[in-house]
Order: sequence, then C-alpha cells, then structure tokens
Amino acid sequence: MVNLRQSFEGKRVWLSGHTGFKGSWLSEWLLDLGAIVRGYALTPDTKPALFDQLELVGRLEHEVADIRNGETVGKSIHSFRPDFVIHMAAQPLVRRSYAIPVETYETNVMGTIHVLEALRGVYHPCVALVVTTDKCYENHESGRDYEESDLLGGHDPYSSSKAMAEIATAAYRKSYFQNGPVRIASARAGNVIGGGDWAEDRIVPDAMRALDNKESISVRNPRAVRPWQHVLEPLSGYLMLAASLAGSASFATAFNFGPGPDSNRTVSDLIMEILKHRKGEWTDASDPAALHEATLLNLSIDKAFRLLDWKPKWAFEETISKTVAWYTQVHAGTVSPLEITQSQIAEYKDLQR
Repeated sequence: MVNLRQSFEGKRVWLSGHTGFKGSWLSEWLLDLGAIVRGYALTPDTKPALFDQLELVGRLEHEVADIRNGETVGKSIHSFRPDFVIHMAAQPLVRRSYAIPVETYETNVMGTIHVLEALRGVYHPCVALVVTTDKCYENHESGRDYEESDLLGGHDPYSSSKAMAEIATAAYRKSYFQNGPVRIASARAGNVIGGGDWAEDRIVPDAMRALDNKESISVRNPRAVRPWQHVLEPLSGYLMLAASLAGSASFATAFNFGPGPDSNRTVSDLIMEILKHRKGEWTDASDPAALHEATLLNLSIDKAFRLLDWKPKWAFEETISKTVAWYTQVHAGTVSPLEITQSQIAEYKDLQR
C-alpha cells in the first residue's frame, strides 16, 4: 500500500470541482496530507455548501472558472505546473441531466476534453486522474457486477455523458500519452454519501432535510438497489490510484471503486437504517411515469483490490452512522462542520494504517 503523505506532501495538486460535495471532502484531505492545492470550479450551487462550511477559501488557491472554457482551463493548469491533476468538475445529477442535456454534455464531455487538451501541453512529470461514475456502464440490470472491461453506455444524458468522458480519456491516453511524462487513469464510483451533501434530488440530503423539518421522507425509488459507500471510500481509492500511477505507468487505466457486496442495498434499506439513528417516517412516492433511473447497479472492485491493495473500510451500517452523525451534530450545533469532517478523515486514515 502506498504512503499517501509521502506521495502528496508538498506536491502541487490541480483539482477541478473543488467546490462540490466530493471535491470539498477531497480538498480537506489533500490539505491534511500537506498538498498545495489549486481548485478550479464554479461557485457552490447549494446553500449551505460544504465548501463554505469548511472555510476552504484562503486555505487553498481558489479559482472560480468554468470547465467548459478550454482556454481558461489550459491557462490554469499550465501556470500552476501541477504534479497531480484530479478532474472532478461535472454536472452530477441524473434527473437534472434530463432538463439540461446540452449543458450536461458540454460540462461532462467537453470539460473533460478541455482538461485532456491542456495536459497535452504539459512537459514535466504529471499524473492525471479523470473521475467519472459507476453509471458509465451499459446497464442491463442483470444483477452481475460490472467490471472495467465491460461495455460503456448510458440510458440518460448524465450516464451517457460520463461514458463519453471515459471513451475520450482512453482515446487521448492511447493517442497522446503513451510515452510522455503525463500519465492518465480514470476512476469510476457512484452513490457516494456522507455529511455535507446539500444537493437536491439526492436521497440522503433530501432525507436529512425532511427529518430536520419533521416531515415524512419522500422516496421515489424505494426498491432500487445501489452500491452505497461513504465519500471517503472512493476518495481513498482516487488518492491511492494517483500515487500508484506516479510510481508506475502500468496503472494508467480505468478502476472501479465501490463498497463491499453487503452494501448493495435498496433505497428503502438505506432509509430504514437512517431511521435507526433519527426519529421519523418515510413515504413511498414511486411514480410509474417518472423519468428513467436504473433500479440495479453493482460494481466489481476486484481490480482495485488486486492491483492497488484497496478495499472499502466501512460497512453499510457504519457508513450510515457516520453520515447521520455529521448532519445531526452540525444541525444541533454541538460541533462545527470543519471539526467533524476532520475527525472523520482522521478516523478513516487510522483504519488504513
């Protein structure tokens, strides 16, 4: 297993999407590791926003810019001269992608291509990680675990845009980065939960808002099965993959990061587990005429286990416990968002030793 502090301390990390939920958690972890971080993203689109709650402005280089602007992306990367590039900026919501398909494709596909184009102008050793999603697979809902070699696709604009980003990443890697100083890998994970997610149309923040307001939790897909994982699980995989790739070009490929089989649970299982920690109730809001969302999706993580010595650390119950504790304690004012975020990162890191 790689030593993350040795890999990232004092290193320059260009991180797109740093103002989002996952990006904020990753920014905090990178700062904890001693990295020098330049974030590139739009301003947070939720209120509250974890980025603001963690007071990240002033603790890293904060650049407000659009990933759809290729010229700005190139200038930012080239002026920073990063050791690592982690591209996470995205339009991440399936239901929103139906409403804004053009913006979804511009952000998720062309945004990725702008990063890849900028990397063509990098002539010093640099590791790049393109983060996509588990939904990039052509999902036939057969119950089998999808492997990295499986067919890419997607029913909705979001899923297909991420499959296109994967295809573009592979094409650029083969065309431009076979023998140069830049090494590129991609990471696929999804259904990430944890404290500080305030987005709409996501089951955990929707549930916590309902509980805080003493309302019934409205659940639109209670029978859908998802590979639930705490946000720190895939982030640890991203960091381990990037560190490993810095040491060997053999890691320049795609990797899945998902939970153990026991965490492949229905949405109703998730809600019932949340209600073990918070008093409340839920309502089945299934709508047969609703926009399509996959009901079954599992990932194989054998490759990450074999090649990276990576595996998830928190079981389903622990993941829900940590997530609910974050929201509950922050809502009650017994701890600050920064304190509990740093505490959970420290606790997770202890499990890696």
